[in-house]
Amino acid sequence: MSSEDQKKREAFAAIQQLISQSPSVAALQLQLAQGQFGVNGSPDGENPPPAVIGEQYLVFSLADRELAVKAELVQGVERLVELTPVPNVVPWVRGVMNLRGSIVSVVDFRMFLDIEQMAYTPRTRLLSLQSNEMVICVAVDGVSEMLPIPATAINGNIRQATIPSWVAPYATGSAILSNRAIVVLDVPRLLFSEKMQRYKA
Repeated sequence: MSSEDQKKREAFAAIQQLISQSPSVAALQLQLAQGQFGVNGSPDGENPPPAVIGEQYLVFSLADRELAVKAELVQGVERLVELTPVPNVVPWVRGVMNLRGSIVSVVDFRMFLDIEQMAYTPRTRLLSLQSNEMVICVAVDGVSEMLPIPATAINGNIRQATIPSWVAPYATGSAILSNRAIVVLDVPRLLFSEKMQRYKA
């Protein structure tokens, strides 16, 4: 068995374990794994992947808006867990958590973007976003689906696109799909932004 096959089997085994704990999160993790490994439904690759037009994005909600990030930059979707506070950091860094053996910072995305604060709910999710070697979890209002978004559907003109000012500095553009306006985020620009890098209080 190749190391790639072994990775596939381990990923699907972990997802199977998740299903009993949280079916909705497990379903999203399964979709993420399928996108990462190029498989559909089975680690053995028995079913060919369907023809999909457009790159896969994970869609989530924040302040009554739909936003999306490239699925390949999402390590996982987690339920809110107890966080370990960190001293001498800005308020939007809520603490750190153990994410599959790695210590990762957790950022309150509403607070980071200077928009109205809301109490966390059972729908609140942590998205672990990765670019190069940096991994950061952001707390969002909810996660809805994986969606293929064709490059042609993304309006890259930030001024013309329907993008709220609070997220514009981190947006690639806006995609209009079936009367839905989805803001597409630039994950590297977000993670390596000056504000994200200046987290010390």
